[in-house]
Amino acid sequence: MASCVQLDKLKKSKSWFINFQYNPKKDQAGDVRNILLIVATLIAAVTFQAGVNPPGGVWQDNTKGHVAGKAIYASREVEFYVFLICNTVALSTSVLVIMSLTYKFPFHLEVFVATASMLGTYASAIFAVTPGDFFKYRYILIAAALPFVLRVLIYIVKSNAEEEQENLCCKCRRENSDDISCRRCGSEISKSAEDVKV
Repeated sequence: MASCVQLDKLKKSKSWFINFQYNPKKDQAGDVRNILLIVATLIAAVTFQAGVNPPGGVWQDNTKGHVAGKAIYASREVEFYVFLICNTVALSTSVLVIMSLTYKFPFHLEVFVATASMLGTYASAIFAVTPGDFFKYRYILIAAALPFVLRVLIYIVKSNAEEEQENLCCKCRRENSDDISCRRCGSEISKSAEDVKV
């Protein structure tokens, strides 16, 4: 009897997780976009605040070899740079999501200017609280650019794959042929065949 109760609890715990997953058949695109905007905005706010006001705060005076206004956490150099890089990746990814989800919406230019200014403010704050070693800033800049570069690369790969798919005849498209130019079968893609979605 006890095993039946445990099995029933296990089934219920799995079902709630499945119920909250994204389902393209039930979930409307507008609702999904709004939820993603809320999550991305929350992540942007938290990561921005963590970068501007680093964990542990900043030194208040110039005693014992410390410089006022520099992060206390920076005394643990490796951990501090791991924090900065991860925080920067999270901020720039959330900014990318916000800009992508508001593209071609009213005031998109203003949203773009605001998010770009926020990234500039973040960079300024990071440079202000981080002690001297300027050569390490390149890692932070790479971390900030990483989500944007990855999105561009994904877009290029997807557009190349779609272009290759358009060059195949219907028969080769149905068969998922790897022959890009469809030269083996020699068939031509007619206008009506291009409109058929497989």
